[in-house]
Amino acid sequence: MTDARDDGPLGVLPGQAIAAMIARGSLRGAPEVTRAQIQPASLDLRLGKTAYRVRASFLPGKTATVAERLAEFGMHEVSLEGGAVLEKGCVYLVPLMESLSLEPGLTAVANAKSSTGRLDLLTRLVTDRGVEFDRVPAGYAGPLYAEICPRSFSVLVRPGMRLNQLRFRRGQAVLDDGALRALHAEVPLVDGEAVISEGLGFSVDLRPEQGTLVGYRAKPHTGIIDLDRIGAYPAAEFWERIETAEGRIILDPGAFYILVSREAVTIPPMYAAEMAPYLALVGEFRVHYAGFFDPGFGHAEAGGAGSRGVLEVRCHEAPFVLEHGQVVGRLVYERMAERPERLYGAEIASNYQGQGLKLAKHFRT
Repeated sequence: MTDARDDGPLGVLPGQAIAAMIARGSLRGAPEVTRAQIQPASLDLRLGKTAYRVRASFLPGKTATVAERLAEFGMHEVSLEGGAVLEKGCVYLVPLMESLSLEPGLTAVANAKSSTGRLDLLTRLVTDRGVEFDRVPAGYAGPLYAEICPRSFSVLVRPGMRLNQLRFRRGQAVLDDGALRALHAEVPLVDGEAVISEGLGFSVDLRPEQGTLVGYRAKPHTGIIDLDRIGAYPAAEFWERIETAEGRIILDPGAFYILVSREAVTIPPMYAAEMAPYLALVGEFRVHYAGFFDPGFGHAEAGGAGSRGVLEVRCHEAPFVLEHGQVVGRLVYERMAERPERLYGAEIASNYQGQGLKLAKHFRT
């Protein structure tokens, strides 16, 4: 097993290296971290027993701990034991069951899990003395917190639920455009022309091969979603179908959409990827926050044979016309420090391998 210290190979740490971190005590849990939390290139993080309703989202800043700022911004405390509702439009801070003592050569980055993003459940990692969300600097030692803001639906949560995940990196191993073109020539990363510019561009599919259904828009007034209930909720009670025969739709300001990429994407076993905005100047909409793609996603070896990316889209200030084939995001590929022992979709429960247009696992269509 490769050691995860600063003299090892550069890249994203695979699951077996995360397990080694747990064995060394640089990654701890109370209760202990379980094998089920370890993904091919990330670790699922668990909610603790308490949520704190806060007046506003905040970062601690370089000189303060989260607990110190919580004393300033906290409103009231909510026990999650037995289940508690996090209300739409409110901001909560939840201490996580995991804590870190990172070795000098390692940094970490967090992101919402796929189902979290598809519920429009904004979830970001916060650390003591943090100046950025979702980023953990080398050498960090301390607790971890999740900031949670339900945007479209109120949700019922319990201790131990996993809404976000943490990926560990040694150094930087992002593929530049030349390396990405070479990899695409070796193993096609998309099933069509590759648009490569600071990552692999992907576009929106608004001309489906069959029918006119191109996406879903969250309804503004719905019931509560219990995050433990899989396939329990009729989609029609929470989502409006978006259909078009014209290859275009108009995004409404403030609305949240589930769409799908035109391209089928592949992540080879020795690589991981992260979703990023395509062009910051296109500011009328944003592809949402669940952005990790594990090694093996869409890869034939792991039963994928190309999987399309689900796009979680929110429109901002003005109505915006979205056209079929418009580039809306990019995948930034990184090398793995070593090949994962398990791939996405192979020997693990992977809800979205081989996916097309698909809502979160809690809904039935």
